[in-house]
Amino acid sequence: MNDQHTDLPAQLTGLISPDALRAAVKRGEITTLMLAVPDMQGRAKGKILSAPVFVERMNAEAEMCAYVLATDVNMTPLGGFDLTGWEQGYGDLGVTADTASIRLLPHLPGNALVMGDVFHHDGKPVEVAPRQMLRTQLERLADIGYHVAVGTEVEFLLYQGTPQDAHQAGYQGLRPAWPHNLDYALGHPPQAADFFRHLHDALQDAGIPVEAIKTEGAAGQVEVTFVYGDVMAACDAYTAFKLIVEDLAQRHGMTAAFMAAPATGVGNGLHLHLSLWSPHGNAFTYHRGDDLPPVMERAIAGLLSGMPHLAPLYAPTPNSYKRYAPYTFAPTRYTWGFDNRGCAVRVTGAGENAHLEIRLPGADANPYLALSAACAATIHGLQDHPDLPPPCAGDPYTVADVAAVPVDLTEAVRGFDGHKIAHDAFGEGVVRHYARAARAELDWHRSRVTDTERQRGIR
Repeated sequence: MNDQHTDLPAQLTGLISPDALRAAVKRGEITTLMLAVPDMQGRAKGKILSAPVFVERMNAEAEMCAYVLATDVNMTPLGGFDLTGWEQGYGDLGVTADTASIRLLPHLPGNALVMGDVFHHDGKPVEVAPRQMLRTQLERLADIGYHVAVGTEVEFLLYQGTPQDAHQAGYQGLRPAWPHNLDYALGHPPQAADFFRHLHDALQDAGIPVEAIKTEGAAGQVEVTFVYGDVMAACDAYTAFKLIVEDLAQRHGMTAAFMAAPATGVGNGLHLHLSLWSPHGNAFTYHRGDDLPPVMERAIAGLLSGMPHLAPLYAPTPNSYKRYAPYTFAPTRYTWGFDNRGCAVRVTGAGENAHLEIRLPGADANPYLALSAACAATIHGLQDHPDLPPPCAGDPYTVADVAAVPVDLTEAVRGFDGHKIAHDAFGEGVVRHYARAARAELDWHRSRVTDTERQRGIR
């Protein structure tokens, strides 16, 4: 996302430089700063610091408990990780602010957000940290002459009532913010229209340029599309976006749900629009009716060959796999096609705007990890030259001779842990870490009795 830093005191919005932050703090306009590290689930975790203290120590190392990168969604300390655990005493890691990511949050006056990178005490980056994993894949692509541009689009549901209301109700009887399909509607209920207007303004003021906000096909469903640009900046902006959405939804008396499958038959995707660029321009440039450029063909082949073995990075929960259902616009097999929204990889755009839409990640995906997987699979295609199957010319849900998306997280972990593609891209330690996280999630679900089980079991 090509946000521009500004040093103009009268227009403090979006991304700002360290000097602009110092000036704003001196004027008393910024009083607190959130130092955030994306955790394994893609959530911003960290500390709210006094802005004068942060400015004074901006280039110094802060500390954060290592369990932030070794926990489940409920922040439960988990054993079995190399990074930390009871054996190691859950010690601290160093956190260094990425001062290129300082972002104002005008919807919270006086606040700013900065992303942090995590280091061991010997100064080495923590390889399992999501930002570091993505940075590693971007560096691998740069070594072979490419950089990535990406645009993201995400779907989420809005429910009536605040998160506190939902929790007190045991997450039972949740009612969508509007009761029916408003896909592409231009007229919305007043509560939704006010929220969209507030959200658009807050994102613009935070330097997160939005391409479009629209209602989607399920009751209460929203889609937000972001402007194409730099990969790391896009992920950092997306992390801030989720903070803003959750805050504004609550202020409007609603709850935002980024589950992949929040209800039976409802799916929320996190689609990645990706292209590779060299000094000569977009390596995916082509015109409809022409042959695809070889780089694009190799990238598609790599995605179809590699993504089956990286699923825990873009589909991290048992719920993720309930989204992959026929005729839901979520893929069920690793297919590709031209402008086909039922495929896992969709070729779309034309000319300099040609790109691939990767439709595998759900809204529960960590964008840093999902893009790490997509980049790693693309590199696999460029370097290892797997075969490219023919495009899907018809209904992708009826194709039988193409690998299916894993049926559940158990199958996904089996295809990930120990597989050469995953190990070559990320290393044994990273694969072991995320396989452990997935198995911990499975263990939690295995021990719980659900409402559905009671519905089928009590007669």
